Amino acid sequence: MNKQVYLDAINRMDTYKRYGKVHRVIGLMIESKGPEASIGDLCYIHTSSYTQKKIAAEVVGFNNENVLLMPFREIREIGPGSLVEATGEPLQIKAGLGLIGRAIDAMGQALDETALPKGLKTYPTEQHPPNPLSRPTIKEPIQVGVRAIDSLLTVGKGQRVGIFAGSGVGKSTLLGMIARNSAADVNVIALIGERGREVREFIENDLGEEGVKRSVVIVATSDQPALMRVKGAYTATAISEYFRDLGYNVNLMMDSVTRFAMAQREIGLATGEPPTTKGYTPSVFAMLPKLLERTGTSSSGTITAFYTVLVDGDDLNEPISDTVRGILDGHFVLDRKLAEQGQFPAINILRSISRVMNQVTTPAHRQTAERMRSLLATYEDNSELIQIGAYKKGSSREVDEAILHHSSIIRFLKQGVHEESSFEHSIDSLEKLFT
Repeated sequence: MNKQVYLDAINRMDTYKRYGKVHRVIGLMIESKGPEASIGDLCYIHTSSYTQKKIAAEVVGFNNENVLLMPFREIREIGPGSLVEATGEPLQIKAGLGLIGRAIDAMGQALDETALPKGLKTYPTEQHPPNPLSRPTIKEPIQVGVRAIDSLLTVGKGQRVGIFAGSGVGKSTLLGMIARNSAADVNVIALIGERGREVREFIENDLGEEGVKRSVVIVATSDQPALMRVKGAYTATAISEYFRDLGYNVNLMMDSVTRFAMAQREIGLATGEPPTTKGYTPSVFAMLPKLLERTGTSSSGTITAFYTVLVDGDDLNEPISDTVRGILDGHFVLDRKLAEQGQFPAINILRSISRVMNQVTTPAHRQTAERMRSLLATYEDNSELIQIGAYKKGSSREVDEAILHHSSIIRFLKQGVHEESSFEHSIDSLEKLFT
């Protein structure tokens, strides 16, 4: 029987190599006459005879009978008539436990240009989300290691959360805290469209030695072609899925989804898609749910995902923010005003929500968290009167209680970057505030 399987595989094998020729290059797009290929296929463009390099490119569309290709890197060596070789299959990467502690690029190659360890398995970057009925429900919490989140915005194993913030409000620092302190088995961290300077700073300062030991970092910086930034998100998600299939509880942290959407907008505009909302093309809004729905629970393990969303002008209702918020299972809002007041992490508890908190917490925990939210809301509503001294003590019992507890609540919400706080310690500290 095994022999027949091999014979069938040999019979199905295509022994021909198919080639085309570069016809023209317009901006980001390469148009070639041939070869036979499908959308998403990987092709190699052979450069001039002097360098003999092969540039990887992906089929992203067709124009009449010509093939539209988007390269994975710069295209200076390509000229008219350069050969285009079809592979007949999409991009695949190498995944395995040997990647833990390494930094790789969007194509799965080591960033430090050393050889990857042996024993890695070939894995496709594009997968379908799990069947909705095959997903187990989220029933237990996962320690994030950030006191404000564990106590008031409890995250469940397999939950997908958006971290919404403007630039410079502490997104990367918060991700580093989660990576170091979380109870997950493996961290997969995708830095999509970030400044090159920040990559090493994040790995050495925010992630630290302890975080690196159980993390895989995927990097696609802002200077790289749009296709590399898009593929970086898919590669990170595929590696997370690989570990999930092995039965691990995985943390996927992507910084940021906004840069992924901008890269897809570049590709869409180059292929001739019409710009719609704020210049974003229809394919952006089609690809976001396909990417974000791949994470979560499965019958084998879980992927708890944290996606940062860069909010332009602190406007939470801009198109990408609005779309992502509707797909995910909760959102944490980082508030510039709180950051300016020296409160870190600058999570605005009243504007943030975890949609699975009620499923993964005890009634006593929920009751205490609701009380703290109520006190914060009462103080916020009356803050102007309190600050100018117009409020008279005794006018309202709720306001008096909010003023009494406010300083201790703010101390509780503040946490040093390298301050550790276990899930149990966070819950105990929350309950002790009101005893």
